[in-house]
Amino acid sequence: MKTYLVTGGAGFIGSNYIHYMFEKYGKEIRIINVDALTYAGNLENLKAVEQYENYSFVKADICDKVAISKIFEEHDIDRVVHFAAESHVDRSIRNPEVFVQTNVLGTLVMLNCAKTAWELEDGSYPEGKRFLHVSTDEVYGSLEKEGEYFYETTPYDPHSPYSASKAGSDMLVKSYMDTYKFPANITNCSNNYGPYQFPEKLIPLIINNALQGKKLPVYGDGKNVRDWLYVKDHAKAIDMVQEQGRLFETYNIGGHNEKQNIEIIHIILQTLQEMLPDSDPRKAHISTDLITYVEDRKGHDRRYAIAPDKIKAEIGWEPETMFQEGIKLTIKWFFENEDWMKHVTSGDYQKYYNEMYQ
Repeated sequence: MKTYLVTGGAGFIGSNYIHYMFEKYGKEIRIINVDALTYAGNLENLKAVEQYENYSFVKADICDKVAISKIFEEHDIDRVVHFAAESHVDRSIRNPEVFVQTNVLGTLVMLNCAKTAWELEDGSYPEGKRFLHVSTDEVYGSLEKEGEYFYETTPYDPHSPYSASKAGSDMLVKSYMDTYKFPANITNCSNNYGPYQFPEKLIPLIINNALQGKKLPVYGDGKNVRDWLYVKDHAKAIDMVQEQGRLFETYNIGGHNEKQNIEIIHIILQTLQEMLPDSDPRKAHISTDLITYVEDRKGHDRRYAIAPDKIKAEIGWEPETMFQEGIKLTIKWFFENEDWMKHVTSGDYQKYYNEMYQ
């Protein structure tokens, strides 16, 4: 039975990954979820697994060396999947220090604790120990020309405090692989969407606001392009990299779903109209009239586009969920989990930890 240490497992991508892993492996694996439960960490995301004997939760900050070291001392960790990060660009512009603290120093703590626990006397590492660092395509900067793509060899050119902090964490992981032959991989993914996404991000924000008849804010001219990846496809890719990827390699994970932000909003509005029954009063106020253009974000990258050629050629992964299908699955999930959205937008989700774990 492999033991996985998942950081940030109560967040959007981390919780989807945990669900995916239990669906695939069941009782064959053990997962320890470490999360500081900041604003985007929500244990309600994991209600379905919290009673599993092979799942446990530890409330801890990845910057807390004592707490992280204790986990490695008490458990024989085989795999680390490092999701934990501050990830919202707008927040990084307002408070960059938090992003450097969590994303850079927190990653350093994780690397050091894993290295201390795993390293043998001769400087080598036991077979089967692997550390996967989950990063973003934003470290590559912005693509200006149509037809250009981000490859693993694309030079880093981050433009926001968020992407700069993730670039810094990537460089730390790379340095440990190069200097210590530390058994790790880096993945850089495009924009994720799907269940459990905190509603400050574009897609859940638009879904929630449209259902309530609120304005739909659009930065600048709305023509910034992002590559959208359904979160369960991302979870599958991470598992495949850990099991089949070559050590010390970076793999780009993209969705083959490049779309302008304004196009995403129009698709969501149209899909909501199609999926809501005529008897639902919310259907009447879902309209493009809600779209409101606002001042553009500082340093707003124009276009991201991932080329996932390497991961397909070496591991056989490619995205399975095209956007039209994925957005329907996402909206259906939000329809079925309206209480989750109410708790998140009201802040009540924070009470769940106190009720369940204290």
